[in-house]
Parts: sequence; C-alpha cells; structure tokens
Amino acid sequence: MNRSKLIVVAGAALAIASLAIAAEQKEAKESTKSATAPNTQHVLLTPADLQWGEAPPGLPAGAKLAVLEGDPTKKGPFTIRLQMPDGYKVMPHTHPTAEKVTIISGTGFLGMGAKFDEAAAKQMEPGSFAILPAGMQHFAFAKGETILQISSSGPFQIKYVYPADDPRQAKQ
Repeated sequence: MNRSKLIVVAGAALAIASLAIAAEQKEAKESTKSATAPNTQHVLLTPADLQWGEAPPGLPAGAKLAVLEGDPTKKGPFTIRLQMPDGYKVMPHTHPTAEKVTIISGTGFLGMGAKFDEAAAKQMEPGSFAILPAGMQHFAFAKGETILQISSSGPFQIKYVYPADDPRQAKQ
C-alpha cells in the first residue's frame, strides 16, 4: 500500500472513531437528560383513583392530600390535591417556589400579606385559578369542604410568617 492510500485509510478510521465517540456522548447526555426530565408518561386519573392521606405536618391537622403526579418531597414538578374541611385555615406563609392553585370544588379563599384578614381575601369558586410567586406571603381558608389542586416544584416547603402559627411547633 502506498503512502497516500495509507493516509486516506487512517483518516477514514479516525473519522469513524470520532463519529462513534460523538454518538456515545450524545446517547449518554440524552439518557441523563431523560432521567431528570419531568414525567412524560401518560397519566389518567378519575376522582375515584385518588389515594387520599393525611396532609404533611407543615399544614394544620384535618386536611387530606392526594398526589396526582411527581413527588412533593423530591426535586422536580408535582401536582397535588388538598381537601380542606369547613373552616380550615392556613395562616400566612411563603414557599421558595411558585404555586399554581386551581379550585376544584367548594369555596376557597386566598389572601395576600403577612396578616390573616378574612375580609381582604378573595373568594375562589370552582374553576378559579391563581399563581402565587415564590416568596409571596399568603394565607388560605375554606368555607364548606373545599378541594384545591396545587402544581409546584419540589421539594415542598412551607415557612410561616409567624413561627407561632407553624403547626410543627405545636407538636414539639
């Protein structure tokens, strides 16, 4: 084999090896991306499919919670439903991530600010929607049994404006 043919063959081998390495790197990158991407699986739930349990200790006792997607205790998107009994109140608090709230049933009330003020709260009927930016001080209460749907990013955290309002403090 003459020198020019040897150079062509070596160049072709180098090009093929480069393509193989690039393909492996792309595949590795995509598999890492899909492992951290939001759930893209088909989900179809009816109200009868929901598994209700106790709300987390950061919320006052009496509410029930069902997870529709994701895991509120882990990093990433999640959607939950919160069933609040008549008269249920969540005192002024903030979250480190934005919340998207939809009223599914009943009558919920949302208020903004550091003071719990029923007169300043907005009445939210079924179908009502709110976006609460990260860090926004807000409070909520229910008149009649009310179900909210909340979409956010985990892990779920709640910080009460006044530590004495935190139900976790009462349990200590």
